[in-house]
Amino acid sequence: MKSYSCKIMLVAGVIAACAASITAQDNATGVTRRSGSDRTRPGQQQGSELSSRVKNFFDEDGAGNLSDADVQWMRVIYRQIDVNKDGNAALYFPEEPIEGQENLFRIIMRLLANNQLAAYEYLDGREVFTDQYRVKVRDMLDRFHILYTDAKGSTEKNPRFVIEESDVPSNEVLSYYVIERWQYDTRQNRLRPHIEAICPVLHRAGDFGGDAVRYPMFWIKFSDIRPWLAQQTIFVDDNNNMPTCTYDDFFTLAMYDGDIYKTRNLRNRSLMQLYPNAEERKLVQDSIQASLDSFETKLWVPSREEVIAAREAREAAAKGDTVTAAPEKKQPRATRSTQRSSKKPAARSAKVKSSKPKSSGTSSNNAARSVRRRK
Repeated sequence: MKSYSCKIMLVAGVIAACAASITAQDNATGVTRRSGSDRTRPGQQQGSELSSRVKNFFDEDGAGNLSDADVQWMRVIYRQIDVNKDGNAALYFPEEPIEGQENLFRIIMRLLANNQLAAYEYLDGREVFTDQYRVKVRDMLDRFHILYTDAKGSTEKNPRFVIEESDVPSNEVLSYYVIERWQYDTRQNRLRPHIEAICPVLHRAGDFGGDAVRYPMFWIKFSDIRPWLAQQTIFVDDNNNMPTCTYDDFFTLAMYDGDIYKTRNLRNRSLMQLYPNAEERKLVQDSIQASLDSFETKLWVPSREEVIAAREAREAAAKGDTVTAAPEKKQPRATRSTQRSSKKPAARSAKVKSSKPKSSGTSSNNAARSVRRRK
């Protein structure tokens, strides 16, 4: 028994020595071993900073790497996304977190409370995404009367907050502002739209009721929030309850239904200020969207057939001819019998054309004598 216990103690000592050596090597090389529960997915790193690899991967598909020489044309479009529309319902539902599913505003508030995301002041057309205009989360929460408590380990340089689920006003965020940057890339010869920033808009009524007033809260750079949006899956079709895409796909693929309310201009005026009439404003919105959709088609030289068709259309419009030509019917394939019958009249006509009236006189060798009247 003593020898058996000695062997057990010897094996235990060897295992302990090996574990100590492995720990020493890990500490020497700076490697820390984590259990499965401590590991985080890309974009969910502990702390407020993302790795450079994640930032480069979600750098708007290389849009930030374009130089001024590659971009020959650009237009900035402001859109308003109403979550009450069926096409935008995925941004609002579910109202409460269910089985890991969160709506867009709850994701934004969670990241802001954990100091993992930067918010910037809403400047109404003059957006500057620098540290000078960065929003302090504490001031923002106090401004919109959102209850919070300081989280454990919160400091002045790294403030963190705890917001209860019932205190997040996700039911009042009924619209979003989105900044789209449409730019023409000469390297790929195509117009590339990119989401630049997102702004949640709070719809809050007064104490005495009445119509709700819109309060734009802050701007969030889309490139900063993309790593987390790419992890949240959503479903956008009531007929298919499987989450087939993410919030990142929803914005990058322009799956939302948004109305143009402003374009960047020198006077910094919205379409409502430029066109007070609702019908005229709607026509202008459709014209702007049509110009963006047909931008690429105007870059190529039309073919000869297209030029002829356009000229005929202009001539018909000038004459006032409203009758449109009927589409040409496809001729049936000719059989052998029809080909033979079609060839015979052509041969006969050729013979008729080649035949000439014969002269009734003498041959061409004999000279024709003229008979004159003699006295």
